[in-house]
Amino acid sequence: MSIEILNESGQELDVRHFARLSRFVLDAMRVHPQAELCIKAVDEATITELNEKWMDKVGPTDVLSFPMDELRPGMVGEEPEEGILGDLMICVAIAEKQGEAAGHGTLAECELLTVHGILHLLGYDHAEPEEHKEMFGLQDQLLARWRSQPPAG
Repeated sequence: MSIEILNESGQELDVRHFARLSRFVLDAMRVHPQAELCIKAVDEATITELNEKWMDKVGPTDVLSFPMDELRPGMVGEEPEEGILGDLMICVAIAEKQGEAAGHGTLAECELLTVHGILHLLGYDHAEPEEHKEMFGLQDQLLARWRSQPPAG
């Protein structure tokens, strides 16, 4: 599995931590081991520009997902598809504000945004109530499993 984490946010970010988290989520979702994922931590100006250009929305956002080969979670007993999962853009400055407001800090918020973005890349959405329930339930389960593991040494 090719996971590339780029920090262009101007803020400190443990890229190895997010590579491990991404691998954990992709493994849990049975994504092909050779699937490619790129996560880029960006600043507010960059995420604002991308949000306006690609989403037709004004202002910054926390995470943007750009799926490539429309890979979906693998099914038990079936061989998952190879391909390029896509790109995530995470704004660390927005994550810092949201993490503080939520009372769990920047790291936890960046973890949440990483899982959330990967689920979007895998075709999950939250526009409708049932989709919202499924996606956020899965996001919560994945984060709980991730956080219950012993720390990497």
